[in-house]
Amino acid sequence: MTATLAPTPTAPLAAAVSRPDERAAAVAVRGLTVAYRDTPVLWNIDLDIPAGTLTAIIGPNGAGKSTLLKALLGLVPVAAGTAEILGGSLAARRRRIGYVPQRGSVDWQFPTNALDVVTMGTYGRLGWIRRPGRAERARARQSLEQVGLADFADRQISQLSGGQQQRVFLARALAQDADLYIMDEPFAGVDAQTERAIIDLLQTLRNQGKTVVCVHHDLETAPAYFDWLVLLNVRAIAAGPFASTFTADHLRATYGGALTLLRHRVGSGALS
Repeated sequence: MTATLAPTPTAPLAAAVSRPDERAAAVAVRGLTVAYRDTPVLWNIDLDIPAGTLTAIIGPNGAGKSTLLKALLGLVPVAAGTAEILGGSLAARRRRIGYVPQRGSVDWQFPTNALDVVTMGTYGRLGWIRRPGRAERARARQSLEQVGLADFADRQISQLSGGQQQRVFLARALAQDADLYIMDEPFAGVDAQTERAIIDLLQTLRNQGKTVVCVHHDLETAPAYFDWLVLLNVRAIAAGPFASTFTADHLRATYGGALTLLRHRVGSGALS
């Protein structure tokens, strides 16, 4: 199948995809290609994300951002290339990864409560035989408290607001006590108060030495939220520290003709 693939017109800037600093790579991708039928969704991605960073993956709709996360997690087939997670294979590191999917991909009508959902985050360390006990339930309650939902432990997930549902899934990831957190649009559909609470928690995780990788859409808030940036449009356009990567040239290469529309959102900052 790979012989029939044709790359998109979007091309990366020369030497734009930076190698990480002296920190070890939490995610190392080489030559990653994902295609649906004969259409590339990701094309020949080379990428390093250093450990201990709070990373945003940013790009236009259809750029392959969610697909990149799913490829890292083994949730979609890969046509070519490799991905190393925390210095090893996905199979060897899976228990050290916390994943927060898009809220819209979850069946929120499933009859279960918030505490049960969060407790699922402890299953990976228990294995197939052991069932969650007092320690695991205590860990789940602590995680709910971290996201401000301690009083909603017994609430059915269908009765929670969108922001509360998002925080439940974040709490489930916290219950894993992971080293790498992968989050697909964690701020989508939440109010300003919930967004502030989520980013405060993500920055705390980063300060504890965890690595957090998020698909993000808001160019206006991104510089204040994140310290490492990946710009993606089927190809990896640029990656590196936010201050040196969030530039007009890199954004123009990423968004092309959409840059004029983005200028009104970001103002006179990087797009000037």
